[in-house]
Amino acid sequence: MSYDCIIIGGGIAGLQAAIQLGRYNHNIVIIDNGRGRSTLCKEYHNLLGWPDGVSGDYFREMGRKQTLTYGVEIINDTANTISNEENGTFVVQLKNGPSLHGKKLLLATGMTERIPDLDGIYECLGKSIYICPDCDGYEVSKQKTIVIGSGNKGAHLSLILTYWTNDIIYVNYDLEDIDQELKVKLKNKHIPLYQESISEMHYEKEGYISGVTLLNGYKIEANRAFLAMKGTKVNSDIAGHIGVERLENMHINVNPRTKETNVPNVWAVGDLINHSQLLSVAIGDGAQAAIWIHKSLVSS
Repeated sequence: MSYDCIIIGGGIAGLQAAIQLGRYNHNIVIIDNGRGRSTLCKEYHNLLGWPDGVSGDYFREMGRKQTLTYGVEIINDTANTISNEENGTFVVQLKNGPSLHGKKLLLATGMTERIPDLDGIYECLGKSIYICPDCDGYEVSKQKTIVIGSGNKGAHLSLILTYWTNDIIYVNYDLEDIDQELKVKLKNKHIPLYQESISEMHYEKEGYISGVTLLNGYKIEANRAFLAMKGTKVNSDIAGHIGVERLENMHINVNPRTKETNVPNVWAVGDLINHSQLLSVAIGDGAQAAIWIHKSLVSS
């Protein structure tokens, strides 16, 4: 099959781009494996028009329906490889399907969070357990909050959250080393540090955490939590197949205006690129990239 643009990733940024490109009447396909970050969040509260919150699943479901009204094709699969043809088009090989050919390529593969293996954690994500302080720091205002993290990363987040609450407890879940300077800062901010993993998370079925029990049996009560785990992966490996420039942190470098990468006719959007990881920013990225993809299509 041949398309005007192949979009790899059917999260918020990819769907918004597909809607815009579909409205230009271009022949568009989305490849989506259904495992994006937006599937984790039960409630976004920082979006215009949604004061009572909205789930990532809702955005994905409605976005998919909306794209279909513009003739966009959606393939539920994983893109395994990308290659270039001599005529300048791209070939994307699917894990469970045929190869697809496209004039343009949009990468919206995002990031994959490392989530601790604790019973109930997925029910609570976005309702009482959070990942992004810019998205959800407000939700822990004046609340007793546990930071479940890895070494320095968790220590840094604990300190950031003191903007919202002075009642923070840091559990160094991975038992990683913490710089002495950070330990001093935690102490100065009166943040208890527990160098202990967690045996059990306590929560209500409605998705609200009530505390954790450490491996040593000590129970900590709290009604909010943040994750700051090492091991979160930027899903940019596939971009390396065609020489797309990646930064040291593995995010993709793009033109800030057009979202085009260093490889002509390849764009990248959303959490895959190096900026604030907000759903609202992902929407803007998708729309902006689509405008420039359209310009490129009509001028070629």
